[in-house]
Amino acid sequence: MNTRAYNVLVADDHAVVRKGIVQILQNESNSRLLVKGEASNGHELLDLVRSGNWDAVVMDLNMPGLNGLDLLKQVHAIRPNLPVLILTIQPEDLYARRLLQAGAAGYLSKESLTEELVTAVSKVCNGGRYVSQSLAEQIAFSFDGDASRPPHEQLSDREFEVLRLLASGLKPTEIADKLCLSVKTVSTYRTRILEKMSMKSNADMTKYAMKAGLMD
Repeated sequence: MNTRAYNVLVADDHAVVRKGIVQILQNESNSRLLVKGEASNGHELLDLVRSGNWDAVVMDLNMPGLNGLDLLKQVHAIRPNLPVLILTIQPEDLYARRLLQAGAAGYLSKESLTEELVTAVSKVCNGGRYVSQSLAEQIAFSFDGDASRPPHEQLSDREFEVLRLLASGLKPTEIADKLCLSVKTVSTYRTRILEKMSMKSNADMTKYAMKAGLMD
């Protein structure tokens, strides 16, 4: 029987949520999950990943500064084999496929924390992957054929992020600051998005994003 304890790093910018995650993990009867570090933003998380000996990271998808796919990729650049469980309030099917393809060990809605968090973290600490049953079914059906996949699935990760930000009404200069890009690069991504999705304007992007449930 495996009796090893696992060191877990928790990252969430909301202190109350972060403490709640810690309490769930450490108050579980006979739990071997030890929360040895907490981060409130992406930069703190990367510093702790570099300096600590971790068995898993439990990370909120949206945090100040670095976040989402970029942060996941940077964690793996530092520790390629470190399992990362993503927590989010976003709809399960919005980012899940991209995050799992980028190497996330699991993806969990914050609505399911109480019931599933300990199970999910334990599984990724032991080398497994974790997704909810409903998400697993969605992913399975998404491989039935490209014809049934929504148009935004053909976008790169960065193009997808720019699409969502443009659709939310942010200006190119604001997006450039948020994503640490040049305004020219943002403009290039916008052009690619319009071409790939056969659209003509930002208004088209907004309509599509709202219909597809891509907005926060």
